[in-house]
Amino acid sequence: MKDYLIIGKIGGAHGVRGEVKIQPLTDDVRRFSSLKECLILDEKENLKFKKTVKSVRFDETRTLVHFEGIDDRDEVSKLTGFYLGVSREDAVKLPEGRYFIADLIGLKVVDDAHGELGRIKDIINTGASDIIICRRKGKNELLIPYLNSIVTNVDIPGGTMKVVLPDGLYEIYE
Repeated sequence: MKDYLIIGKIGGAHGVRGEVKIQPLTDDVRRFSSLKECLILDEKENLKFKKTVKSVRFDETRTLVHFEGIDDRDEVSKLTGFYLGVSREDAVKLPEGRYFIADLIGLKVVDDAHGELGRIKDIINTGASDIIICRRKGKNELLIPYLNSIVTNVDIPGGTMKVVLPDGLYEIYE
């Protein structure tokens, strides 16, 4: 388990005074309001450095962050494409039964009727619900709705997610 969580991707400069546009990779952009310190990670998630957050603001469609010591477009351009992370200690505390996607990726997916299906490759949000992308050896990926009626148990320490697939879902991918 990583000791940090990625919460956004730096999209480039906003204006000329060092503000950066952030593509949020979290379900609640208002979490950025309480940021104090961020980890800046390159495309391969290697830690480049830590930055103190000077300010955060939101406009109609964007999250804008200003870091201490970054005061012009040229400095921002060096960060474009990098990821923004927070240490687990600084991460938002989740209610019981909610998980960080980073902790679910790699879990073995097991169905009562069909046994081991594969491993979680990613979880995407379609607007209506989250979808589990299950990677299977030698077969097409299986897309499973992340619903309480389907996901019956998540055991992160044990490395498994138990599901009960709806009738016909498994057969669509076979």
